[in-house]
Amino acid sequence: MDFLITFYPWIKAFHIMSVIAWMAALFYLPRLYVYHSESVGLEGETHALFQTMEYKLLKVIMNPAMIATWVFGILLALIPGVIDWGAVWPWTKLFGILAMSGFHGWLSAQRKVFTAGGPIKTGRQYRMMNEVPTLLMVLIVLSVVVKF
Repeated sequence: MDFLITFYPWIKAFHIMSVIAWMAALFYLPRLYVYHSESVGLEGETHALFQTMEYKLLKVIMNPAMIATWVFGILLALIPGVIDWGAVWPWTKLFGILAMSGFHGWLSAQRKVFTAGGPIKTGRQYRMMNEVPTLLMVLIVLSVVVKF
């Protein structure tokens, strides 16, 4: 895997861009769910519009960004000397990434609940869930930057 060293700056740049796109979608989709559950309901033209927005955000932005984040992250992990697996930080970062991926899956499942006609969570519950990616982002960034 030594040949990856040559591409390290490119891989890291694409990883960062992928993370930004993924995080933007992870922050926005729960907000759409808040407005969908509180103001729109499960019928009518606005409901159909929200379903389209949620579907496209998930399928066109969020899923590809997550996949790209994982691919470029794995490539970074394969570069010799980038990660000290004897330290704590790679494991806390990995935990955060797995939890973020699980949250992504939960959001995807919630979209299917809206599509099926409920039962949906309350706007307050979606607001609370909207804090999950922020907390995980803090854990991941501190793990990488502080390297505790």
